[in-house]
Formats: sequence, C-alpha cells, structure tokens
Amino acid sequence: MKFGGTSVATAARWRNILELAASRRAEGARVLIVVSALSGITDGLKQLCTHADSKRRSDAAAALADRHHALLGEMSLAMPDTLGARLSDLSGLAEAGAAELGELAWQARVQAHGELMSSALGAAFLSANGLPTAWLDARECLHSVALPNQNERTRLLSAMVEPHHDPALSAALAARGEVFITQGFIARDEAGRTVLLGRGGSDTSAAYFGALLAALRVEIWTDVAGMFSANPRQVAGARLLQRLDYEEAQEIASTGAKVLHPRCLSPLREPRVPLLIKDTNRPELEGTSIGPEVREHAPSIKAISARKGITLVSMESVGMWQQVGFLADVFDAFKRHGLSVDLIGSAETNVTVSLDPTENLLDSDAIAALAADLARVCRVKVIAPCAAITLVGRGMRSMLHKLSGVLAEFGQLRVHLISQSSNNLNITFVVDEDVVDDMLPRLHELLIGAGALRTDDSMVFGPSWQTLYGAGDPVLPAAAWWQGERAKLVQLAEERTPRYVYHLPTVRAQARRVKSLRAVDRAHYAVKANTHPGILKVLAEEGFAFECVSPGELAAVSAVVPDDVPLLFTPNFAARRDFEAALRTRATITIDALHPIEHWGEMFAGREIMLRVDLGRGLGHHDKVKTGGTGSKFGVPIEHLDRFLRLADLAGARVIGLHAHLGSGILDAAHWGEVYSQLASLAERIGTIRVLNIGGGLGVPSHPGETALDMSALDRVLTAVRQAYPQFDLWMEPGRYLVADAGVLLAKVTQEKEKGAGMRYLGLDTGMNSLIRPALYDAWHEITNLSRYGEAATTMYQVVGPICESGDILGSDRRLPESKEDDVVLVAQGGAYGAAMSSRYNLRDEADEVLLP
Repeated sequence: MKFGGTSVATAARWRNILELAASRRAEGARVLIVVSALSGITDGLKQLCTHADSKRRSDAAAALADRHHALLGEMSLAMPDTLGARLSDLSGLAEAGAAELGELAWQARVQAHGELMSSALGAAFLSANGLPTAWLDARECLHSVALPNQNERTRLLSAMVEPHHDPALSAALAARGEVFITQGFIARDEAGRTVLLGRGGSDTSAAYFGALLAALRVEIWTDVAGMFSANPRQVAGARLLQRLDYEEAQEIASTGAKVLHPRCLSPLREPRVPLLIKDTNRPELEGTSIGPEVREHAPSIKAISARKGITLVSMESVGMWQQVGFLADVFDAFKRHGLSVDLIGSAETNVTVSLDPTENLLDSDAIAALAADLARVCRVKVIAPCAAITLVGRGMRSMLHKLSGVLAEFGQLRVHLISQSSNNLNITFVVDEDVVDDMLPRLHELLIGAGALRTDDSMVFGPSWQTLYGAGDPVLPAAAWWQGERAKLVQLAEERTPRYVYHLPTVRAQARRVKSLRAVDRAHYAVKANTHPGILKVLAEEGFAFECVSPGELAAVSAVVPDDVPLLFTPNFAARRDFEAALRTRATITIDALHPIEHWGEMFAGREIMLRVDLGRGLGHHDKVKTGGTGSKFGVPIEHLDRFLRLADLAGARVIGLHAHLGSGILDAAHWGEVYSQLASLAERIGTIRVLNIGGGLGVPSHPGETALDMSALDRVLTAVRQAYPQFDLWMEPGRYLVADAGVLLAKVTQEKEKGAGMRYLGLDTGMNSLIRPALYDAWHEITNLSRYGEAATTMYQVVGPICESGDILGSDRRLPESKEDDVVLVAQGGAYGAAMSSRYNLRDEADEVLLP
C-alpha cells in the first residue's frame, strides 16, 4: 500500500491509513506500507542542498525537524527513537555539507531523509494505535543497477532497480511480523550508497516491492479515485477507468495522466501483480484496477490525454534521401546532448521529432546547442510551444473508421505531426499549445458520440468525475420511461414480437421542450421520422406544423390532423408529378435544385416558394446523415443562388423563404446560430425573403455520458441572432428529437452461437428489417435484456438478427447478462426511423406498433 505526500501530512490522514491497513489485515493479508515524505518536505530538502554555508543548511534542517515535531504533537506521540535518529542524521549532514561524500552522493543522502522520517513517524503512530508496525529500511531490499549511458547524476538521483521475486525476503518479513512500513523513492547502489529513484519514485518503489514479494496486489492510494478517460480538471464528464491492462495504463500515464508514474508498471508485468489506484479519502469508490490484458473487452479508446511544453525539431535535407547513416548522425547529436526523443515523423527530405519536457531539460541553451550541432548535416527548425494530444486504447487501428468526425476537428487546426504507435495503442497529434484546453472537452464528447470511447461498457468505464466529485449531490441521468414500464413491456413481448412500443407522454415532453424555444415562430415535425397516426395527432395537439417529403406523407398527415395545421413540402429529386400533387394541397413548397424551376417553371407561376440552399458543409455522426457540402445531394449551392432567383423571377414565382439543413444528430447549440446567421445574411441581399428555416437535426444522446443538447443555450443562441435580424420569421423542423426516445423495439432471443476465441453471437427474432439504422450508418442503440434486467452484465455479445446479410447487426460488443432463448430484449431509441424505414426483406413479418398513452 503506497501513500503519497498529502496522504501522510496530517494526523487525520494517518488515521485513514490506519483504518485501511487494518482492513487489509482483517482480510488475512500481510501489509507493507510504502510512504512518501510529508508534502513539501522533499522540496525543502532540495532547497537545503542549494545553501552554501553551514548555518543556513542547519537552519533549514531545523525547520524541517519542526514540521515533524508539530505532527508528533498532533498525534499525541513522544519522539520515537527511529525518528530521533533520522533527525540527528539530517542535522549532521546539513552541518558537514558535501565535502566528505561528494556533491551528488550527499544530495541523495539528504533528500532520502524525507521518506526516512515520515516512515519512522508512521511506524510509531500505527503501533501506538493498535496496529503493531515494523519499520523497514527500503535500502536493505532495493538495489539499483547501473545502466548503459548513465552518468553519475542519473545513477545517484534517478536510479533504476530490476527486482525479481525474492522468496527469502518474503519469508524473512513473514517471520518478523504482519505489518511493515518502508520508504518510497530510495534504494542502495552496488557501492552501498543511498540513491534516489527520481520522479514518481514512491509509486515505483511500491511496484518494486510488489514484484520482490510477489504481492497479492499493489495499491496506490492518492487523492483521486483512479485514472480517468481525460484530465477531469479540464473535462468534468471524464469517466473513471475501472479496468485497464498494463500497456494501456502505461500509455495513458506516459502521455499526460499525472495520477500514476509510467515507470511503476514495468516491474509488475512479469510477475503479473495487479495494481489498484484508490482514493485515500473515498475508499468506498471502486478505483482503477490494472493487470494483465483482458481480451473480452471490446476495442475502445480508453483515454484522451495531453502534454504541453512539447518542442518539435524539424530537420530537412535533400541529401538525406536514401543516404546511409543520415539518421545515425542526427540521433547521435541528440544522444550527445542528453536528449530523449519521443515521437518521430519522416518524409523523403524531412525528419521531425518531438522532445517531451518531462523527460528532458529543455532550456533555450540546450535547444540552441542541439540546433547548432544538427545544422552541420541539415536545415533545422524548432517549433515551440506545442502540445501532444494522444488517443489511447487497445486495437487503435480497428477504430480508425469511427474517428472521421474526431479527425475533422484536427483538420481545422495547425497540425505539425501525426504519429500512430507501432504497438497499436495510440495515435498522437502535435498541435499549437494554445488550442489544447478548448479542444479536449470537445474531442472527449466526439469520441463518445462516435462510439469510439465505449462508455456503455460498464466493466471498463465507471462514473464521471462530475458524478463522483461534483459539488452537491451527483446529477444522475433521468431514468428512461421504459424502465418504469418494464413489466408492461415484457407482457407485450410475450404476446408478440417483434413489436414497436411508443410512449406518448415522452413525445409530449419532447414537443414542449422544442416549443420552449421562444425565438422560433413555427416548429414543424419532420414526418419521415415516424408516421404513426397516433404520434401525428399528439404533435398536432401540441401545436406543431408538419414537414413532408413525399405526396404519401402529405396524404398521411392530411388524413389525421386538422385542416388549418400548416404543411411544408421539402422534397429532394422529386418527380414532376410529386410537385403537381403537392401544389394541390395547402403545403408551402420548397425547391432544392435548379431543374424544377428551370424546366417546370410554369407550375410555380404566381406561387410563393422556399429555396433550400447548400451552405457548403455538412454535420452529423456519420457521412450518411450529413446533408450539406459537395458530397451531399441536397440543396442549391450558393454559387447557383443568383441563377435560381433569375429563373424564379422569369417563371413568375416569388421566393419568400430560405431553408438549410446540414445534418442530423447535432448536439452543439451554436450550430443553428451559425446557420441562422448565414441564411439571414443571404436573405438581406435577396430582398423578398420573409422566412428562414434552419432545419432540424437536433441531436439525441445515445451513448452513456454523452451530453444532451442544451435547449436553453439553443434559445439564447437563436435569440441573439433574431435580435440582429428581427424582420424574418424563424422556422425549424425537428424529427428524431421528438420521437426517438419515445419508442422501443421489443424482440426475443432465438439462439446463441460461439465462434473463435470468445466471439459470441446473440440472435434475435428481428434485425435490420425492423431497424436498419445500425447497418445503414453505424447508429448506436442501447440494448437491454428486459427479462434479466438488473442482473450483472458479464457477457460480451454481438447482437444480430435473422436476415441473410452480414450487416444484420443491431449491436456490436454489447455487454449483457448471460441470455437464454425467449428472453425479451429491448432496443432503445426506436421511435425515430425505426418502423418508418423497416421492410419485409427476406419476407419477414413487419413489427407491429403499439401506443402507450
């Protein structure tokens, strides 16, 4: 059990340690406690070493002694002999100075006293409070090794140990007692000198002891619950990582996470000793468990991390092309200057490397000297300050197809270097340092939305930082309606499956959220999302108009809603007869191409029409839901706008509205403000426009932890634009936002199949014939075994249907309870584009639809 400086700084914290160590003893384990120096003491010892005269050194030593005397008083303890000896030794070292031992050896001896003193004090406190604890000198157990290319400074102040299981040491300690306390940060070299283990030394000491003793586990007790999917100080929604393998944890630690030093994992791999990170003040929290690779986990990005202060060195030379020895010459210069290279990128005439300040002394003199040496063989450019943003996760290459939206964020920035690791565990982007703080929360959200950061896997991802440590009571996501209706849904499934069930109170609640947008004059329901008559009636009652894309939709709406409800017709590549049919209704017509107005202009004579424009970009979670940009078939490009207006004028049609819809599943409120502003700017130039339609696409979170669209923020964004352009009416046309959460698809398990190493398929009695969204555009839907709701989700399944297509997959790598034939399975968010897009492919029966009032 390792405890850091803040964990040993007060009597209250030591009482925590007492309780935790006693609980481990109660479990039957022998306990070795590894402690750091009291917080601030190591810095004080380093400062002591800088003083030239004996008097100032002695005063500094006395001040450090006073700190320990004060803590003894807080603990109501007399001075123990072990601590008294350490204080006396420190006083003697301070008075004598470095003359006898040599400067570096003396510094190591002095700085080792922080841990020597805290451990002596801890042994006395624990023993005095009912837990007999033996003090152990770490230098008797940990012996450093000299490595190639090490100088004297690194041998003494940043030493390395290569521990191997020592049964004799285990037996000797077992014979001496049950609980021991020892020091982090220190060891002894082959000459018997005290050496330091450098940065992160106490974590590393705990790992060394774990390997030496073949421990049951190593526990790192700190001030946070463990490792998170991002720096929680920057990303409040960062999720606790409950389980990691050694390699993933090391990548996360070495690419920016501060909670664990990456060096402490290497000693534990060979003996396969697990490591647990826990919060000293919140021991009830599960923490992060790190151990051998667990293969049943789905490929997932586990974390996004950032390192600032990165320096790039770009070396260019035409002569390097196929030149033998060029790289040897270049890297020899880095070696001579004692600089360790992190990332490398190369081209025919260029090699660019990054230098990490955590592993290098990157002052201006060191960089200048390096550049001068390199200039002999190439042209050198130093780029700083930069930051490295790293995505970490096992199986990175298998997830690249999910990262298009994430990579697009980098496309807007100045990216200096991209590096994909050879171990398939990370991909790193080096960018200008000043963009990192704003980027991290956005990228974390995008990774969740893309399904690359698999927050649905409850065995890997725990609660968010905000939930664990936020002010006040944790804000938990609202329970889905179907959780309270579980019994009813199981009953409906027993009667028949597959079956869609729609919850009308949820439709009404979503409708009222949209109607709360005060800046919007008219909200249309995008009928294509769900055409069920019961849903159309409810939305008409809630004051919605209706947006249709075909004569069939116009007819379906007209059959069930009052005659005075406004209709909007917004087709795409529709036939002439479709427009003729729409013109016989009360619908306002939208045209999104030159062809109708150019070739059929006579039918629009004397009509007021709307024009759908393409603003040149598309948004959404998948290419197939992006409805803007040159890759999309929708809208008149802006460069054709004037031609369309001339043709409309010749036809005798009046363009009274502009429409733009760029994509679906958008959760950023600022998006609609940008569309609104662009349309308003165009409208002012045209002069005949009365209405601006900013489309739909309001996103519905699907992945656990994904942030919902902030409707209050959206209203503020729209209101701000409206104040600048009060002359235009504002329309919207949401679809999925209104009905997705209201619907679920019920199915039954038919059978299970296992293939290969742990690949398990769970078959249902329906698939892509009822819900095509996962196959069509990788949509993610929550899947739950209703029959076993509340049971532990321990089995990883590929959830599939009975359709004879390889794409008939409703959910990949879903962790569910062990499932059996006829279990009722629920697929959430089936209210939008479920039944409306279903088919009788393979001549399978269609799912029927049921309303819950």
